[in-house]
Amino acid sequence: MDNKTSLFAYAPAPESRSVVDIAPSYGLFIDGEFTDAADGKVFKTVSPSSEEVLAEVAQAGAADVDRAVKAARKAFATWSALPGSERAKYLFRIARIIQERSRELAVLETLDNGKPIKETRDADLPLVAAHFFYYAGWADKLDHAGYGANPRPLGVAGQVIPWNFPLLMLAWKIAPALATGNTVVLKPAETTPLSALFFADICRQAGLPKGVVNILTGYGDAGAALVEHPDVNKVAFTGSTAVGKKIARHVAGTDKKVTLELGGKGANIVFDDAPIDQAVEGIVNGIFFNQGQVCCAGSRLLVQESVHDEVLDSLKRRLSTLRLGDPLDKNTDIGAINSAEQLARITALAETGEAEGAERWSPACELPSSGYWFAPTLFTNVTQAHTVARDEIFGPVLSVLTFRTPDEAVAKANNSQYGLSAGIWTEKGSRILAVADKLRAGVVWANTFNKFDPTSPFGGYKESGFGREGGRHGLEGYLDV
Repeated sequence: MDNKTSLFAYAPAPESRSVVDIAPSYGLFIDGEFTDAADGKVFKTVSPSSEEVLAEVAQAGAADVDRAVKAARKAFATWSALPGSERAKYLFRIARIIQERSRELAVLETLDNGKPIKETRDADLPLVAAHFFYYAGWADKLDHAGYGANPRPLGVAGQVIPWNFPLLMLAWKIAPALATGNTVVLKPAETTPLSALFFADICRQAGLPKGVVNILTGYGDAGAALVEHPDVNKVAFTGSTAVGKKIARHVAGTDKKVTLELGGKGANIVFDDAPIDQAVEGIVNGIFFNQGQVCCAGSRLLVQESVHDEVLDSLKRRLSTLRLGDPLDKNTDIGAINSAEQLARITALAETGEAEGAERWSPACELPSSGYWFAPTLFTNVTQAHTVARDEIFGPVLSVLTFRTPDEAVAKANNSQYGLSAGIWTEKGSRILAVADKLRAGVVWANTFNKFDPTSPFGGYKESGFGREGGRHGLEGYLDV
């Protein structure tokens, strides 16, 4: 992090902000038009790295939710009646426009979310386009998806997404919904509304019929009104387990179909025969990608005792080379935390870790004077009873535990209320298969971490939610099967 001592210091390499034109204010996107909120309320969205106001955005209320659901219901009749090959044309068009505008969208996402440009440019945007391409391909093949002949769409999908991957979560939700013939009302997170509004513009650019996609910016009350609306047939939510439980309680007893992708406390297991350098890169990617604000982050590192010291020394060396700072700089590895509220939560949980006796370590690191920042942090001497080993911190904080045998590794990995992801690092293919089979996690990576593909399903067990997104499995949540 401290590169002043290096002979080869990095020169600033900022991506140009001029590629994106942010308007001073934005309305809600309902029935193909941008419109003010019914009560005229607005809120501001700020850039987490500088705290500057980026734009003023309309704040949706219950009346706006009702308007958007009515528009989606009206559009459903014609959209669902289109042949799959016709719906596919729109999805392919959206995918191509996303590719054409990817540089602009990457800069926008970095400004509004705080994550490094190299992540939005090289990870988020290619995956966003890939999801639309992939589900465009399914639109005329639903009879062959394994859900019977002529599976029917559900109707209006109410979708609520988080702030950590704003455009990618939108793609995960909207692409399969449209491919299967549903219409959508989507609420982005209040701290990251801009890329969803730019996507609304892409829908217009693609000639998508009015009302098929509606975007409502606003706070949790708008999300609740959407989930509770009697004319919504499907609820899809990605976010915290606490809110997921509220949604599950609400839809219980209704005929709404629901999928929930919630929190996680992923175990990243390093065996004594693992390729250490490769594993260290995977550990860093697993917890410091997107500042650790990832539901499937490898936030619990389980290291076999015999290689603990070697792994930790190597990991500390690697952390001291990471660059924290301006997210628009192409050399930046660690960007800003998304909001003051999130920074306060990470700070409080890290302080709890110290108070409970875990040993805290961060590399020498100068934090910028404005914006929301948290240095990459390791906790050692952690037990399974420590809060930092149990609670989802959702920040760049790694808890390190040890184990002696594969059975102990599995027992410790599964000792969590969550079950979203896990990683295994070993040279033995037989061990990968044996351990992966026993891990209660929706996604298990072997000798890699955070690898995503639209053809592969993603989702969790236990308090990490239910239902799958991505792959053929991701169609099921949007079909009457």
